Formats: sequence, C-alpha cells, structure tokens
Amino acid sequence: MKTFIIITAFFVSTMLTAQTQYETGMQKALSLWGEGKATEATALFERIASAEKSNWLPNYYIGMVNATEAFNPKNKDKVASLIEKAQDAIDQASVISPNNAEIMVLQAMLYTAILVQDPMTNGMKYSGLAMEQYYKAQAIAPNNPRVMFCKAEFEIGGAKWSGADTKPMCAQIAKSIELFATFKTDTPFAPNWGLDRAQEALKGCK
Repeated sequence: MKTFIIITAFFVSTMLTAQTQYETGMQKALSLWGEGKATEATALFERIASAEKSNWLPNYYIGMVNATEAFNPKNKDKVASLIEKAQDAIDQASVISPNNAEIMVLQAMLYTAILVQDPMTNGMKYSGLAMEQYYKAQAIAPNNPRVMFCKAEFEIGGAKWSGADTKPMCAQIAKSIELFATFKTDTPFAPNWGLDRAQEALKGCK
C-alpha cells in the first residue's frame, strides 16, 4: 500500500510539473509576442508544440504570430516564409483539433494576409477562401465573438471595393461586442482576443 501511494504521488507530481512547464512556457511565449519579439515567441511555441503533441494551442499561436507578422509592411521581404510557417502550423493544429472555429478564423486571417499582398491577383480567389472559412466557423460556433467580428470586419473590407451597404456588418460588430462580454474560454490560453479591435471597428462604423 505504501509503495502504491509513493508511485501515485510520483505520477501526480510529474503531471503537475509538466503542467507547470506548459503554463510557464505559454505565458513566456505570449509575453515575448507582446514585447514584439515574434521570432523568439515562435521558437518557444514550437518547442512547446513538440512536447504537447495532442494540444492544438501552441500551433495555433505559431500560426497567429506569423499570420499577424505577414500583415506588417516592415516584413515585406519575409512574407512568403511567414505565410508558409503560419500555414504549416494551422495545418497541424487542424489535425489535432478538426472542426475548430477558432482555427478556421485564423485560416481566414491568413488567407486575408495573402490577399493583401496582391489584391488584383489574389482578391477573387482568397476572398472566396476566407469567406468559406468564416461560413464554416459560423455554422459551428455562431455565438463565438471572434467568428462574428472577424467575418463582419472582412466583409466591410470587401464593401469598400464593391460599394455595398456596411450597416448590417456594423450591426454584427456591435453584437460581437455583446458576445465578448459573456464569452468564456474552456481551457487555459484558449483564444480570447478581439474585443479591442471590435470596439475600434465599431467607432469606424459611426
């Protein structure tokens, strides 16, 4: 009995240590990203992903960091590699967690990053691909504020070219802000971003 208790205590201790390492690593990687150290953050997320093979979140953040960096004009010479790294990470996250609305929103964002590099060439193809992802995400998680906001924001971007009325999209952004107030994440480090962007977008609507 004593041996069993010792063995059990060992495994519990090991699990707690592993959990602490994961949490510490994720916090550090997110902090690096917040400091503008995207390369360092990506490298740490990659190390976490290699250790947490059944967890989609490290790959999600690799995709998010690199997709975000692809929008930065300062990274014009690195866009192709940023997009490739983001897509690889999104693909891996999707294998671990299929039919995940958060990953679909991220995929749509990456398609948008590709689109803006050359709107005349990429516009029709990648706008369609992005909207396909948003519609899929909407079907899975209609009350996810990021799904609602990002879809509306993307549609407003298209409306600037087509001249379409943006009032319905602005109404969706307003509704997404209400959803942000009650949205609860189900796991630590799950995506919880977007409220500040939605609030700024709504100001633009007015």
